[in-house]
Amino acid sequence: MSRTLNVAPVTSADYRRLAEKRLPRFLFDYVDGGANEERTMAVNVADLAALRIRQRVMRDVSAIDTSTTLAGQKAAIPLALAPVGMAGMFARRGEVQAMRAADQAGVPFTLSTVGICPIEEVRAAAAGPFWYQLYMMRDREVVQRLLASARAGGCTALLFTVDLAVAGLRYRDFRNGMLGRDTLRAKLAKAWQIGTRPGWIRDVGLLGKPHCFGSLSDVVPDPTDLHAYKAWIDAQFDPTVTWKDIEWLRGIWDGKLYIKGVLEPDDARAAADAGADGVVVSNHGGRQLDGVASTISKLPGVAEAVGDRVEVLVDGGIRDGIDVLKAVALGARGALIGRPWVWAMAGAGQQGLSDLLAGFKLELQVAMALAGVTRIADIDRSALDS
Repeated sequence: MSRTLNVAPVTSADYRRLAEKRLPRFLFDYVDGGANEERTMAVNVADLAALRIRQRVMRDVSAIDTSTTLAGQKAAIPLALAPVGMAGMFARRGEVQAMRAADQAGVPFTLSTVGICPIEEVRAAAAGPFWYQLYMMRDREVVQRLLASARAGGCTALLFTVDLAVAGLRYRDFRNGMLGRDTLRAKLAKAWQIGTRPGWIRDVGLLGKPHCFGSLSDVVPDPTDLHAYKAWIDAQFDPTVTWKDIEWLRGIWDGKLYIKGVLEPDDARAAADAGADGVVVSNHGGRQLDGVASTISKLPGVAEAVGDRVEVLVDGGIRDGIDVLKAVALGARGALIGRPWVWAMAGAGQQGLSDLLAGFKLELQVAMALAGVTRIADIDRSALDS
């Protein structure tokens, strides 16, 4: 078992502190914050931390294999980079840097519908296939065009996000002037925040151009105008979507289809009935409905409800390789991370993200060895204290 990193391990929390120092406050809070009082965001992390792994001894753990498959794609560890909107505003051409780091680590990367880099730019940087995330829009022709571009660009799996019928109330964004009244005071506050981050101005503000929603640049306003962006979202994101729309989507997408935003067993069964290949147990990182349960607490029920019918992934609160082991033990095929990869990239660029992912793998290796398991397939509920 390899226990070597090129640098001393840097944790998600370490990168969060770096990102806070380097990003304008309104951008840091956009990715760091959650809905309302952020209780669900906090419980995602707390419930994972409360789980206890069973330590097992006197077993041959000299050869640890962390590899698996996710959406039919080989993965070095059961982990993928979740879609994060506007990632290119947190680091120069952020989606491209993330794609390269994911390739280096041997894990899937997911491009957001509202990513700054277009599908074609990410594809040019990719060594292999990647995933695409979709929000359903009222204009179905736009949806069809996006999916055609994604398939032509090499995307093999589609993560269809269903928990954004309306946008959650993210109070930090209101306090920072990203949302709410576009007053002179709000504009001056954002200008001051940008002015105190000269590194960001150079790396992203100047060298990171163009600042547009790459795959939607012909229909979406400039992402730097957050009020116009919010107005576009309210006008285009479709709150009328039902399971029949999933069947329509299944009819025009021939790759893997995952329904992202499922928390309840009956919704997971409905996704399977609609032809999905998988579900992502997710509460949008606590950014939508504050007060819902943590994803890790909902995972076992969803996994039991669908059995082997569909593949189950989970996101929300995953901060290290130990959390990945816990997620797999409770029924997930793998886990996705959002905030941690953005913090790492914002704080230390592509190398920072590469180091973070190497740390995840090392943490998982050590946790598996001390839990007495050598293969991902051997991790089950017995790895945790009841």
